[in-house]
Amino acid sequence: MEYDARNVTGDMSDSDSKDVSVLEVLLVEDDPAHAELIQRAFARRGNAFRLTIVPSVTEARQQIEACPPALIIADWLLPDGQGTDLIGKNGNLSNAPVILMTSHGNERVAVEALKAGALDYIVKSETSLADMPHTAERALREWENIVQRKRVEQELRRRVAELEVVNRVSTALRSATRKEQILNGLVNEVLDHLKAETAIIWLYRPETAQLEPACGRGWLAELAQPIDYGRCVAGFVFISGETRISENLVEDPLAEDGAAKSFLPGWRGIWIPIRTADQVVGVMLIAFPSMRQITADEVHLLTTIAEMAGNAIHRASLYEQTERSLQRLNALRTIDIAITSSTELSLSLSVLLTQARLLLDADAVVILKVNPLLQTLEFLAGKGFPSPAIENTRLRLGQGYAGIVALERRPVSIPNTTTGLKDGNRMDIIRTQAFQAYHAVPLVERGHLKGVLEVFHKRPFQPQKDWLETLDALAGQAAIAIENAELFDELEKSNLQLRLAYDATIEGWSRALDMRDRETEGHTQRVAEMTVELARLMGFTEDELIHIRRGALLHDIGKMAIPDSILNKPAPLTESEWKIMRQHPVLARSMLASIEYLRPAMDIPYYHHERWNGSGYPEGLKEEAIPLAARIFAVVDVWDALRAPRPYREAWPAREIEHFLETESRRLFDPQVVKVFLQKVAR
Repeated sequence: MEYDARNVTGDMSDSDSKDVSVLEVLLVEDDPAHAELIQRAFARRGNAFRLTIVPSVTEARQQIEACPPALIIADWLLPDGQGTDLIGKNGNLSNAPVILMTSHGNERVAVEALKAGALDYIVKSETSLADMPHTAERALREWENIVQRKRVEQELRRRVAELEVVNRVSTALRSATRKEQILNGLVNEVLDHLKAETAIIWLYRPETAQLEPACGRGWLAELAQPIDYGRCVAGFVFISGETRISENLVEDPLAEDGAAKSFLPGWRGIWIPIRTADQVVGVMLIAFPSMRQITADEVHLLTTIAEMAGNAIHRASLYEQTERSLQRLNALRTIDIAITSSTELSLSLSVLLTQARLLLDADAVVILKVNPLLQTLEFLAGKGFPSPAIENTRLRLGQGYAGIVALERRPVSIPNTTTGLKDGNRMDIIRTQAFQAYHAVPLVERGHLKGVLEVFHKRPFQPQKDWLETLDALAGQAAIAIENAELFDELEKSNLQLRLAYDATIEGWSRALDMRDRETEGHTQRVAEMTVELARLMGFTEDELIHIRRGALLHDIGKMAIPDSILNKPAPLTESEWKIMRQHPVLARSMLASIEYLRPAMDIPYYHHERWNGSGYPEGLKEEAIPLAARIFAVVDVWDALRAPRPYREAWPAREIEHFLETESRRLFDPQVVKVFLQKVAR
């Protein structure tokens, strides 16, 4: 049964408004009299309503499906159910309100109706049924208010949820100092809020001119790969800085064949640029199944979060840059210490190259040294090469990239060797060991070319300003290390030559003394060698033995000031002559004291006539107060002197000399020295 009241004018309010849309009202009533009364009441209201009448719950549901009403008026008891049965299906925000009617109402029934979800409850009477259009108008106004309120509440809940996400992301980003922390927190929060399962973030890396995968979840993370600048959808979003929604990731017009094959068929996605205040630094992609729609509110939220993340990434980049600067300073300090504290060039360069690989993020580094005589570059030190072939490097200046760097004294940079190499240059290492980037700088110190520093990467690498500054700093230190080593080598050679000259002079003096004192030829040389041998057995170091040898060679240098008449007298000396002769140790000290490098050799020339019992000269020292070097020399000197003839006596036999030394032990000579000498040195 249906009544169409389109020709009746009227509206839902008390105003005189015209052109009000017709509202569908469904009446579920099995009592024909009540239905007719309500029908006549709506007819009197004009064309504001169109009333449809059905007698059962089953037909009501069919009508609702065919033509959803704006309002449902249902009897409490119906042939196949209750009016409340219609509330369970339709009593929500997106469907019509329900007014329940009953012939025998009471408070319990009213409460049950309202609990069931009815908007209003009416006890049937002639008056209430005739007034049903006004009740309907009132109910619809109330329902509109409810709907609006629920919409506002829903919007508030959505905004609160968004603000909570923004707040959580903001808190996480403020506390994060690393890009990894920022990106992981961002992806987790976004996926959790959107109830999504997969996302990926690319960050732009200027060194490689690529968007490189930085963080991901779900199947997108497994399929991630670097994207060249400007390529594919991610490249477009990065360059344009505009958000893009792909209704089908595989069929997006900007998707390239290779990249598109990575996506699951039918999935849609949203691409969000990650930006700082003045530039885009990356791209985020969130993917959804085909039935999942992407709302404008979600786009707005993602854009907001992406901007927050971009600023946090920028802050983290500054933090990491500061850390790199500190790391660079510490590394340079470590290299400085290695250079200044070690005279071993290999050790200094090992430290430098280790730090260089870390600071430059390099796979291999090598230093080639200039050979000025051959005008070639030759291997000096390297790290990171899987084979020793690099050690055979020898290039003429001007040959290969390293030779060009050396000859022209300018850097060479090849970010991608697969496209930037020239034929005829030395790139065999790059080709055979899969290096894809090459950089080299000259090593120059005080205007002099020392060599070339080469840096290799196994991936394309576009250097930035701070990287190049670090490379220059390392090159400067490498040049200083080589210069210092060369200077040290030159100094060592000069010192050696000077020592040889000193020793030759001393030996010349000793031969001159032998000739003047008419000693047996080679006496001074013999006692010097035997003294060194005995001193080594007595525990002296090699450095100390140098001074002992010099002291032995110069033991009688003071006799240069003794008159020949006394020095070469064929007869025993008088007491006054002995007094003069005993001055030669004092004269020796006076002569040698002004020569700094001979001061450590002073013990033998000054103390070799001291005796174990204190009867010697010039100080009258006794026992261990006498320097050990002098005690050693005294034994050797007497041994060699007694074996040679003098103008005033014959040479002694060896057995008599041994007996003399043993007899005078503990009186004239140190007994321990005599013992070691006779057992291991005397010959």
